[in-house]
Amino acid sequence: MLVARLLELEAAGALTTAHVRAGAQVGGVNVRTVWRWLDAARTEGRVERRPRARLELSDQAWEVLAQAGGNVAALHRHLKATGGEVPSLASLYRVVRRDLQAGRVLPDRAVARRERDEQQTRQALADLALAGPSEGGAAKVAARWPPHLVPEATGSLPVGENGALLAGVALPAGAQLVRTSSVRAVAEAVGQAMATQGAVCVFGDPGRGKTAAVRMALGEVPPGWKATWVPVPVRPSVAGMRRAVFDALGLPGRFPHTSALADAAVARALAEARVLVVDEAQRLPAPCLEYFQSLWDHPSTRITLVLCGAGSERALARLPQLASRVVAWQEVPRLTGAEVASVVTGFHPLWRTVPAPELTWIDQSCAHGTLRTWAALTAHLQNALLTTSDASVDRALLRRLFKRVAPPL
Repeated sequence: MLVARLLELEAAGALTTAHVRAGAQVGGVNVRTVWRWLDAARTEGRVERRPRARLELSDQAWEVLAQAGGNVAALHRHLKATGGEVPSLASLYRVVRRDLQAGRVLPDRAVARRERDEQQTRQALADLALAGPSEGGAAKVAARWPPHLVPEATGSLPVGENGALLAGVALPAGAQLVRTSSVRAVAEAVGQAMATQGAVCVFGDPGRGKTAAVRMALGEVPPGWKATWVPVPVRPSVAGMRRAVFDALGLPGRFPHTSALADAAVARALAEARVLVVDEAQRLPAPCLEYFQSLWDHPSTRITLVLCGAGSERALARLPQLASRVVAWQEVPRLTGAEVASVVTGFHPLWRTVPAPELTWIDQSCAHGTLRTWAALTAHLQNALLTTSDASVDRALLRRLFKRVAPPL
């Protein structure tokens, strides 16, 4: 405003040094500064101060800061070690304070370290998976199977190499999922929740097939619906679950700097009909459950919430306002004695040559109606038949395998 008025006086031919000195007094600056302002206005056409470059921290710098527990000095040392232009420590303090006051959330140090370790572990496993078996290895293994033990095609879900189920459930090679009465009950419960866009809790003791039942129930969702699985880390935080939902939805771009922006992006993605499955929900503390409730309660979202896990019903008891929104509580029980023979013979061809009374004895002696134990026993039996030329499925062999499957007392 001062410079503009001085320019008007100059254009009228009335500008004097007295005007410049008076302007310097009003602006609280040196007379030379006012003359520089006037020169910049004449040459650049600019009557405002030149904008200063705004210092911004990259996402990598924020990750380093989170891993350092918010220690700005540690971030400054890290930037120095990596080389390049490094701002002063005071500037870093100012930028971090500015962004935190603007709503930037700094993850907990333990959460950041755990996420970094998990990422390194996943990368290491991926690197190890690159070194697969040599060509012809799979053919050599298949040639060693007896004719009645060659793996058959799987059922509704795909099985990858070494029996790893691509959908997230581990199965031995040659196995296929079986639609038991529990699977049908879970499918019915999930369908009822989808019809009302409510919540469903699938619970039961470990190893009963809860995750597999939910995956089979969601194998063919109705047109217009999508299914998204949200992994739950060990000792999760709200910030960690917000990031997990963002990543599970496959949203484009980087994770937003503030929780408000992240929630807005997730809410936009959940505006379409979607089943949000939270496996291992028993790990969720009350604040994380409140976060999922906020997603479900958001006026623009259209989600069916499926909470699955051993003890998930007890976790929901910690938050009655979310438990009251559950439209179906579905327990996955053990296999009954009448189901064992039909289920395990459909599960894997190894058991089709074993008489039904022997299958009942195996279940009573070791498996106790637990599908995960049957899967482990199947894998050990496969290995024994492949590595021992004269091995046969008898009680002596099975008793040896029971000791590998059952935990020591």
